[in-house]
Amino acid sequence: MPELADRLLDYWVAGYRPADELVGDDFDFVAMAGEDFTFLAGHHTERDSFFLFHNRAAVWDGPETPPFVALHITRDPDARTFRFGASGHPLVPLAQGWLIGRGCPPEDTVVSNADGPRPADTLTTSLETWLRTNPGGRYEVLEHHNRTWESWTLIRDSHPDAAKAPYRLFLDKVSRPSHTYTLREGAFPTPEEAADWLADPSLPFPYASAPAGVRAEAALTRSPQPQSRYAAPPDPVVEPRPTAPTATARPGRGRS
Repeated sequence: MPELADRLLDYWVAGYRPADELVGDDFDFVAMAGEDFTFLAGHHTERDSFFLFHNRAAVWDGPETPPFVALHITRDPDARTFRFGASGHPLVPLAQGWLIGRGCPPEDTVVSNADGPRPADTLTTSLETWLRTNPGGRYEVLEHHNRTWESWTLIRDSHPDAAKAPYRLFLDKVSRPSHTYTLREGAFPTPEEAADWLADPSLPFPYASAPAGVRAEAALTRSPQPQSRYAAPPDPVVEPRPTAPTATARPGRGRS
């Protein structure tokens, strides 16, 4: 286990103390868990530090443990104290959006892990941008299930345009041979129908119509956008048929 001084340096709070006892206890818990964190992105100012991590231990903790952790530390240079907030997320763009909403510049949420898989196509990067920005706060994560190579996230879309099928199932699948990944969105009228598809993914997948914002984003191919796991442009690949992890339990209120 790393010494406290090393952990303080890792999180840019060396020379600072927790603002109160509760902050100190919570920070100790996060710092100890941080032994399993892989740094993906970050941004620092005099008062604020933002971190995006991959939690390597999530695969051992169970499929409902979010694999990505967003951390925001706020320092008071006068009092030499700090506070922080942390949030777990099933998908990188959701973690990026959490950081952006707290003041992190979007360009500094770009993942720096060049060894990770890259987006397979424009639809994947466009859907990631849409989730990252979460316009109008329309998305609410209900449940998620993560494995090493594929995951699903059930989200409720509160926008009026999605009223007929507000339950959106996002499938994230990594292709090991091509070292790429795809993200796809399905639209379901009820969470039970999403659960039925997860129980039998041989059923037709009800692809969601791309929102106008996604269609516009796909057209702006020359505009730089934060990439989820790789900074290089993707190579074209043949889109695989979406599959999901074996799941028999129906989605309910999950953790995010």
